[in-house]
Amino acid sequence: MPERLGPLLPTAAARGVLRPAREALISGGLWGARRAVNAEVSVPRGYDRLAEAGNFHQLRLAAGTGTGEPLSLVPFIDSDVYKWLEAVAWQLGDPATGPDEAAALEERVAEVVHLLEDAQEENGYLQSHYQVVRPDRRWAELAWGHELYCAGHLIQAAVAHVRATGRTELLAIARRFADHVDEVFGVGEGKLDGICGHPEIETALVELYRVTDERRYLDLARYFVDRRGHGLLPAGRFGVEYWQDHAPVREADRVTGHAVRQLYLLAGAVDVYAESGDTELLAASERLWEEMVAARSYLTGGLGAHHTDESFGDPFEFPSERAYTETCAAIAAVHLSWRLLLATGRARYADHLERVLYNGFLSGVALDGEHYSYVNPLQVRDGHRPGAHTGDHGAYRVRWFVCACCPPNVMRLLASLPHAVAAGDAAGGLVLHQYTPGRFAAGALAVEVATEYPWQGDVHVRVLEAAEATLTLRLPHWVGAEGWRATVNGEPVEDGGPGAAVDDGWLRLTRAWRPGDTVALELTLAPRLTAPPSRADALRGCVAVERGPLVYCTEAADHPDGTALDDLRLDITRPLSDDAATTAPGVVIAVRATGSAEPPETDGWWAYPPAGTGREPGAETREFQLIPYHLWGHREQGAMRVWLPVLES
Repeated sequence: MPERLGPLLPTAAARGVLRPAREALISGGLWGARRAVNAEVSVPRGYDRLAEAGNFHQLRLAAGTGTGEPLSLVPFIDSDVYKWLEAVAWQLGDPATGPDEAAALEERVAEVVHLLEDAQEENGYLQSHYQVVRPDRRWAELAWGHELYCAGHLIQAAVAHVRATGRTELLAIARRFADHVDEVFGVGEGKLDGICGHPEIETALVELYRVTDERRYLDLARYFVDRRGHGLLPAGRFGVEYWQDHAPVREADRVTGHAVRQLYLLAGAVDVYAESGDTELLAASERLWEEMVAARSYLTGGLGAHHTDESFGDPFEFPSERAYTETCAAIAAVHLSWRLLLATGRARYADHLERVLYNGFLSGVALDGEHYSYVNPLQVRDGHRPGAHTGDHGAYRVRWFVCACCPPNVMRLLASLPHAVAAGDAAGGLVLHQYTPGRFAAGALAVEVATEYPWQGDVHVRVLEAAEATLTLRLPHWVGAEGWRATVNGEPVEDGGPGAAVDDGWLRLTRAWRPGDTVALELTLAPRLTAPPSRADALRGCVAVERGPLVYCTEAADHPDGTALDDLRLDITRPLSDDAATTAPGVVIAVRATGSAEPPETDGWWAYPPAGTGREPGAETREFQLIPYHLWGHREQGAMRVWLPVLES
């Protein structure tokens, strides 16, 4: 299989326990279906949405080839073009992309690259907002201007383009802008000592260093990471914690402020660690990740309790119906956990990656590939419209947004997803940390994977290219110590047996593999109840339903007409069951539970005597259905909830 290069490609000298697989191809299953829609619908039509929103028009104004007024005044409008270009690049590098589709995409890329060449100034500067709308404020509004943020996304698009196609036209544009940034920023006479209000360029510069071997790009990335937390940005309306300028990365004791900004910053810090060996940056990133997952991450892996400043909120602040949990924050969490997985080899980061991908991220795009959600609440009350207070950021999926950061971000993650499924270890072994049908190779090993995961728990691996090496498979945290079994060529595998070991959530199988050898991993998939953290006040007295990596929810469409989901209570004394269901979009595994939706006899703030907390007289229970959370909102616009109050008895 030919080597495929992805978004992360550490140098040979980089630190890290794992490296991205040299070959990764998703060939079917849930992710295959969603990626096919992304390739056939989302990415091609993304061009049309960008044209309608005025992104290309503004670049033409910057180039002097357009007429009229800008259609958008958001300063980061160029970044949406760059994220879409990155998605197109990964599609061009995908073997599943046919010649006709590739030709159409290449034509679009050539058109946009030519437009960027025309818009770029002689010194390398390229940011249409400050070329067209505020030309007198260039590099003067670092807090909100997003100039470096846009440069970062341009660089990432260029890296994707050269790795996927070998073409360098876009890379030349990105390098000219990066060189200009390097001339402007830094510590010393004549330099501007400043940082961007929205981290992003840090990780992009590291990848540019990896492509070009130009050390100054890595040094510039490290400069931007190190200068964070030294009061270079104003307090603004949300305070310096909003853009993580309150403390240096190495000293911060908690994640804070705008969730996407924080996670992009930490992803950049891990990248700088990998290429510089600065272990303080890795230790800080791990410490902050730990605090985030323990106290600020929703069950879905979503992040951000506050709408006003798109921030994490306080520890254990998890309002369900007011959850912001922006789709871009889930994508940022994927970026961070993937990098920490490669840096440390710890299975916990792969577990988190899985949780976010299947729940917090996948809920952000509709099955049709044309509609997206900006916010992803865990509850919609009866008669309410989710996200109504955020204007076009309503959680029912829409075609595009005024602030359109999420749709092209979804496109680029789905297009590049195969690279985040498998990895190689330092000894030439292969690590399968996510389960999906496909072909994967690292070191001297190459395998084919067949599975219906996450609907079923059987994972079948067949060796294609063999060597004496270790094949490592993740044992998800939710299976527990007894929830799995494995065989090699039909022979049972036992921890501590010949060539087999279980540690830190990994099943490691070491032997002289031969082509045709098979490994079967059986993971027990059964619905389970999950209790909230004891300090999460908004969730007291509630439980959630999970099955494998999927979080489940129930919708009004799962209940008889007239049912009030606000009155729904779950009978946890009755067993949960699961079966195939066609009432949700497509055929999925649904969960059936038992509960009551009858209103209590006494209710309200001033009821006296107080309403009972047990089973109200006359309450009757009945079965109802739950579906995977990422599928909510497809059948009708109605009530939904993940956390279910317990019916006490």
